[in-house]
Amino acid sequence: MLNRFALPILAMPRPAKRVVVLAVDASLCVLTVWLAYYLRLGDWVKLSGDAYWQPMWAVLVSLVIALPIFVVNGFYRAIFRYSGLSALVTVMKAIAVYGLLFATVFTAIGIDGVPRTVGLIQPMLLLLTVGASRMLARFWLGGLYQNQLKLGSLPRVLIYGAGNAGRQLAAAMSNSHEMRVVGFLDDDDRLHGHVLNGLSIYSPADLPSLVNSLQICTVLLAIPSASRHRRNEMIEQMLSAHVQVRTLPSVSELAQGTVSTSDLRELDIDDLLGRDAVSPNHILLGKNIKDKVVMVTGAGGSIGRELCRQILAVGPDTLLLIEQSEFALYEIHQELQDKLDGSDTILVPLLASVRDPQRLREIMSTWKPDTVYHAAAYKHVPLVEHNPVEGIKNNTLGTLTAAQVAAEEGVSDFVLISTDKAVRPTNIMGASKRLAEMALQALAVTRPHTRFSMVRFGNVLGSSGSVVPKFRRQIRDGGPLTVTHPEMTRYFMTIPEAAQLVIQAGAMAKGGDVFVLDMGDPVKILDLATRMIELSGLSVRDEDNPTGDIAIEITGLRPGEKLYEELLIGNNPQPTSHARIMKATEDFLPWPVLREKLVVLEKILDDNDAEGMKVLLTELVSGYQAHHESVDLVNMDNLGAARYCS
Repeated sequence: MLNRFALPILAMPRPAKRVVVLAVDASLCVLTVWLAYYLRLGDWVKLSGDAYWQPMWAVLVSLVIALPIFVVNGFYRAIFRYSGLSALVTVMKAIAVYGLLFATVFTAIGIDGVPRTVGLIQPMLLLLTVGASRMLARFWLGGLYQNQLKLGSLPRVLIYGAGNAGRQLAAAMSNSHEMRVVGFLDDDDRLHGHVLNGLSIYSPADLPSLVNSLQICTVLLAIPSASRHRRNEMIEQMLSAHVQVRTLPSVSELAQGTVSTSDLRELDIDDLLGRDAVSPNHILLGKNIKDKVVMVTGAGGSIGRELCRQILAVGPDTLLLIEQSEFALYEIHQELQDKLDGSDTILVPLLASVRDPQRLREIMSTWKPDTVYHAAAYKHVPLVEHNPVEGIKNNTLGTLTAAQVAAEEGVSDFVLISTDKAVRPTNIMGASKRLAEMALQALAVTRPHTRFSMVRFGNVLGSSGSVVPKFRRQIRDGGPLTVTHPEMTRYFMTIPEAAQLVIQAGAMAKGGDVFVLDMGDPVKILDLATRMIELSGLSVRDEDNPTGDIAIEITGLRPGEKLYEELLIGNNPQPTSHARIMKATEDFLPWPVLREKLVVLEKILDDNDAEGMKVLLTELVSGYQAHHESVDLVNMDNLGAARYCS
């Protein structure tokens, strides 16, 4: 109620506020005279009427003396909501002068009918009441005014969805110091024009006009049950309004309980993939994991981390975390420890390199893993292109080492995380992964007691080196967004979906299988960059819009980079029992032949002969097209040309 009275006062122009304060002070003069009479006589007297004209003398004299003194001392120039100790000192000085004059009239000189003690009591009462009025103004109006200023400066947002999630989000944000909810958007036309918890409900079609009239900068999507296709439609509808879009997770991601502002997240391109993830087959998820010893190499990487999370949720007996980066291993181990929640699963963090057969043999002979998910790899195309020897040693020979040790130690299932770049590769990273696939295909024939399989898929959103976090960082820095070629396209999938499909594909393996995940339609990187700018509430700066916010810069293809990625070498994918998993039939060399070639390759790598390595890769890997000139940084430095490494 106090706030309701205060807001109109704060909204008044300053001259009107001064008149109000002057009237308050005049009222306090009258009130304190009346109180002084009561304290002196013990009875309440009337201040008006012919029979009581004497009290009116005291009232008139108080007004005539007090108000001019208050004006001269700047009482009505001060902003009371900011008043402090200095203002109180000013009040005391002014009322001291007033008290001296008032007491002189009524106590020293005296007027018939006015008790002399009134001349002493009333100034003291006036000091208390005027001082109290200033303090009240400070604590009441001052705090409220500051709150109004803060509230007015907050970004103004609309919540898309007036259902349960939207209402809970609005309630959670009612005291938010980050943003201010000013209304709802909802597709139900029966709700348009109505008010929900003091907030109006608007039609989404009115968003462009609402952006200007309500100064909207952000829309919060609070429809967690909407399909990805429907969310895509809503986002498309909002793009023209140039607002930032943030969203609540899907129903499957939301924990039970109320929705809070911490559930909000930035809108990623995975919200625009246009297809919904297929629910996992829990029989396939648990087949190679439930109550078993599971080992994940590269456990600290983007895919390795998510594999560990998914595996832990299924309930293995023991989970071995293999990682050569101490910090990455520490991070994933701590995260998984926090997720145990009374689970009987044993977590074992192990520092190891997949290129060290003795260390791997020690680990596998000690814990006897049933299933190995091999995610350890160097995956960044330009970096591997600049360090080709290390790329082959880690991605190909490291995979072969891990697979051979697994076969020796009786591992039942070995699943390689592969890539679409292994198909007709134009870079060392892709060639190294295809050669690793070929090694497993050959081993599957000679080591049938271990089911070797590989799962091939494209880019995962949010992984280390992914274009999405890079674009987000560039937007945050004000741009430009760097795209290597206007026609560059890539397949995308979310990390959780990819990890679940990897586990399910591995469970279907019979030995030597090459599984390919259905990545949906490819996405043009230039379109992705444009979308991310627009979904941040900004506009693209180009020739058509020279005053836009963020520019997109074409930098040119990097060494080994392809315009388009493929998932199959042949054209004969076979369906499986899972709608999103296909099985490819790929040619490979028999193990005796491949083993001789790999021995030669290892000798070439030991000599650090990058060019000889490329020649052999061209012979071994179908469709491999080496970069026309060496970009190995060591060789380039020897030639004095190591400046090119972007």
